[in-house]
Amino acid sequence: MPDAAPLLQLERVQRRFPVGGGRVLHAVDDLSLSLAPGESLGLVGESGCGKSTLVRLIARLLDTSGGRIVFDGQDLAAEPARRFAKAPQRHEIQMVFQDPTDSLNPRFTAREAIREPLTLLTKTGRAAADARVDEVAEQVGLPAALLSRFPHQLSGGQKARVGIARALAVKPRLLILDEPTAALDVSVQAVVLQLLERLRDELGLSLLFVSHDLNVVRLLTDRVAVMYLGKLIEIGPSEQVFRSPKHPYTQSLISAIPGQGPRIRLSGEVSSPIDPPPQVCRFHGRCPRGEDRCAREAPPLRPLGQQLVACHFADAATA
Repeated sequence: MPDAAPLLQLERVQRRFPVGGGRVLHAVDDLSLSLAPGESLGLVGESGCGKSTLVRLIARLLDTSGGRIVFDGQDLAAEPARRFAKAPQRHEIQMVFQDPTDSLNPRFTAREAIREPLTLLTKTGRAAADARVDEVAEQVGLPAALLSRFPHQLSGGQKARVGIARALAVKPRLLILDEPTAALDVSVQAVVLQLLERLRDELGLSLLFVSHDLNVVRLLTDRVAVMYLGKLIEIGPSEQVFRSPKHPYTQSLISAIPGQGPRIRLSGEVSSPIDPPPQVCRFHGRCPRGEDRCAREAPPLRPLGQQLVACHFADAATA
């Protein structure tokens, strides 16, 4: 899958926020990755690592501080986010948000919520838009009788289906899923995940799946990318990364999955993302190995088997 010409290519993307006193927070720092047509990529890492900032950059809800976001051969980062809302590519990148209750307008019925992006982004007429709403509601398993209901009249799973239908209505090529099942009961999560997997196969969508649930990422994605303090530290085929993680941080994450063997607990303090020293590994101070070299030379992302890993000692650690 990754050998295909990429639909999405991130090239040294940065997002930095001034925090006062001339200091700068490095939320996303020099990050590069690609996503092929029809591929599903998982994005994992602990809270505060930059995942949500990254997906908002890709969805063009935020401007970059540097780098390129190339979608189907065109650099989207060259256009300000406020103007991208009216760009022809807007409908091709859609997002399903974490909490379906918060992301739905309480004054809109399900039909109106699904129809809105059609009228705003594709200028579809009322009759054609309603026909498309009926079509996409059937695709996601949302009964027609529920389309006249408001969000407070729907269950969590039904609201999740409305959110997915709204994103699919404009026929996107890339669907960004930001913790799409986190606010749902476990039984409902399984149904929604099965729905997403079926839709991906039927529609040939590319998926960028952000989640803290590593078991879900393992089941639903072709590849997985691991972030730590704004940096990409490991990426590779999902099954390979979960079976043989190379970076010590990835090893610690995966050890937290029940049944994965002894838990690797990290000690030390998380480094500050504010003006981080460029020559120091971001994981230094928490790494179980943490040698002097890590404080003098930040490791580049380099190939190791089927994976890319940012660690000086990944070879020795997994030998």
